[in-house]
Amino acid sequence: MCDVENVAENVVEKDFNPNSISRYKKREQAFILSFETLFSDTDVEELADNAVDGSDEYMSDYAVFCAKGIIEHSDEIDRYISDNLKKGWKISRISKVSYTVMRLAIFEMLYVEDVPLSVSINEAVELSKKYSLPDDSAFVNGVLGSVAKTIDE
Repeated sequence: MCDVENVAENVVEKDFNPNSISRYKKREQAFILSFETLFSDTDVEELADNAVDGSDEYMSDYAVFCAKGIIEHSDEIDRYISDNLKKGWKISRISKVSYTVMRLAIFEMLYVEDVPLSVSINEAVELSKKYSLPDDSAFVNGVLGSVAKTIDE
């Protein structure tokens, strides 16, 4: 499981506090877990445990919550993406990184009440800049901006 007791031996700091992980880092963990699910049938919990076993990092509950939520609501999330792509574009044409970043942002927009839409978009753009090609961040921003308008209506 992904609680503090199970990963305590993997944490370098003696007085580790899981709340000390920034929201950006939790979101980045969620992105990585979600990205892995595209290529594996392994359960999210097991992927999270494997990530902890292979590093000295704590896997946040938020990351697991988001990765599971993206899977659970994938049809709805993917519909938002499809409906907001330019004419002639399909999800299959989008890079897996951009696709995963957008899925995470849309999940937050729909199901995480304490995160403003603009923050979800901004953080997705930052993740895209870090993990994708330079032009992808503008694409992600455009699609998510359109999605946000749809959600606000």
